[in-house]
Amino acid sequence: MPELSFSSRLSRTCLQAGALFLLALPPIAALAVTGPENGQPAIVSGPGRVVDGDTLDVGQTRVRLEGIDAPELTQTCQTATGAMWECGKAAAAMLRKLVEHKEIACDRTGTDRYHRTLATCFVDGIDIEDAMVRAGLAWAFVKYSTTYVDVEAQARLEKIGVWQGQAQAPWDYRRNEWQVAEIAAPKGCAIKGNVSSRGRIYHMPWGTWYDKVRMDGGHGKRWFCSEEEATAAGWRPASTN
Repeated sequence: MPELSFSSRLSRTCLQAGALFLLALPPIAALAVTGPENGQPAIVSGPGRVVDGDTLDVGQTRVRLEGIDAPELTQTCQTATGAMWECGKAAAAMLRKLVEHKEIACDRTGTDRYHRTLATCFVDGIDIEDAMVRAGLAWAFVKYSTTYVDVEAQARLEKIGVWQGQAQAPWDYRRNEWQVAEIAAPKGCAIKGNVSSRGRIYHMPWGTWYDKVRMDGGHGKRWFCSEEEATAAGWRPASTN
């Protein structure tokens, strides 16, 4: 699919999703508020900055969108004719169109194992997760939530976004990338811990910079077996932008 054609379609999809949900959903001020967790506010609000297709920074808080899983930035999918397109970057672009230069309100639901805030987020009355799944640029993350299963079913029926051709679920993509990387990694610990002028940063096998990081053993570089191990040692995740 030509890039210009896809970009135009992405823009139209975003606008259509926004129009539908602006009417269907209550204003942000009327959203149900969950109880604060460990003294943290129930509602996180502020300007948004996109990290990838299902993660964004709201003010100073990193938020993982609850109930959806978008393709990784390095992930590609197929069109109906079998041509490859960068579905991971398209998902991030869609999220950017939804939230850029706008105030976001997120209803906190918990914290994931990477210490990110889990939340359902809204912008201009639009359920962001719902809009992403409806545009065919995220999966319903059924391992943790069935909230968006019906929305995904409709996107499948319309064959839009990732449903226009062959596409691998992001959780399968991450597992396969890990399995490939751990073959070459010592003791199967496939996370690369790099040290640079920007600090100590770790890279996942599906990350944008993973293949560019050379693990020569010098300058304090090291391998990690899990993200928990990396963060406990003082490394931070690589930026995906």
